Amino acid sequence: MLIVHLVIIIIFILLGLFFIRGKGSFLISGYNTYSQAEKDRYNERALCRFMGKVMFAYAGCFAVVATSELFSSLIPLWVGLGLFFAVTAFTLIYANTGNRFKK
Repeated sequence: MLIVHLVIIIIFILLGLFFIRGKGSFLISGYNTYSQAEKDRYNERALCRFMGKVMFAYAGCFAVVATSELFSSLIPLWVGLGLFFAVTAFTLIYANTGNRFKK
């Protein structure tokens, strides 16, 4: 099971590196369905960089979850899952308020 957690962490890190360079907007759900006119209203690079930071945060959450396997304890599992949901809630609120990514 630890291997599965490590693979997920590596995937999130790779996605984070991809996004942090300002690439990969086609992977962002919702944004990739906009018409070109709607996409032109958004700062694609800033949106991708933000999603890269979110991917790194998710990798950290899963690293905490992976420690539950190492210590044979459920506490890191619940802490990691709580962090995962907290990061998700923060991401949804931050990205959808304040027009932060509009040009």
